[in-house]
Amino acid sequence: MHSKRFAQFGCGFAALRQSAILALLLAVLSTFTARAQLQALPDKDVRRVFFGEGRTITVLLRNPGASPVEGDLRTRLYQASSATAMPLGEAPWKKLTVLPGQTVLESATLTFPSIKAETRFVVQWLEGTNEVIGTTEVLAYPPDLLKNLKPLAGEDPLGVLDPQNQLKPLLKAATVECQDLEDTTLEDYHGKLAIVGPFQSRAQMREGLPNRIKALAQKGVAVVWIQPPPEKRQALKPSFYTVPEGKGAVVVVQSNLAAGLAERPQAQLDLIYFCKLALAPEPLGLPNPTINDTRP
Repeated sequence: MHSKRFAQFGCGFAALRQSAILALLLAVLSTFTARAQLQALPDKDVRRVFFGEGRTITVLLRNPGASPVEGDLRTRLYQASSATAMPLGEAPWKKLTVLPGQTVLESATLTFPSIKAETRFVVQWLEGTNEVIGTTEVLAYPPDLLKNLKPLAGEDPLGVLDPQNQLKPLLKAATVECQDLEDTTLEDYHGKLAIVGPFQSRAQMREGLPNRIKALAQKGVAVVWIQPPPEKRQALKPSFYTVPEGKGAVVVVQSNLAAGLAERPQAQLDLIYFCKLALAPEPLGLPNPTINDTRP
């Protein structure tokens, strides 16, 4: 028992040590200089993009001074690990005038190199030749994230009802075998995992679809049901929730969490999480501030 606790402590200490090293690394990359009037404000969340060219990264720029600032701005990109940061390149960005006390939203187009797994990058925002005014953390991903649905579906094809044809091309690119449930009835699907949606509107859903989804779950199929965008004055609902049905369960997901599946890694990560949740539902409980959220 003591050895197990010691191992858990050791793992936790190692993770804490890596986190501390990364925080120190980011602090070095975002070295503050009192001479800089223009500031790139920190983000609340880490940005997520797929690797490749033409990735847009937005940044809030603030002039806290009492006079206008004319900035000749540049970007510098680093690939970061737990202990090192490898410079990948620097490029001119734009010339910008920011009025006293003004905060403006700007965007830069960057290229992230090919990677095989989640990789952390740091964007330095520079004024002039080498004056760092802030940094932005970015997590980049390969485009085949949805390949992680393969082991969840098991030996049978993944069931997909995708009237907008948003999901099927992504599954094909990730070589995930699927069964198009538009070509058959839901009752004829004999796999273990099905995704229903996204939908453009409620009118796009077939009559009696809720009952058919319920019957599918009662047979033991795990179902992720992505809702259409809400109509005006629709009752307030959770962003996602689980409904047990017989031998299976349905995870009901609001449309905003699945928006932009082709462009947003977070939407694909969330979809994988919802599929796992449908296969192994978790009981609701009070939040515990000492435990990290396991959702990506």
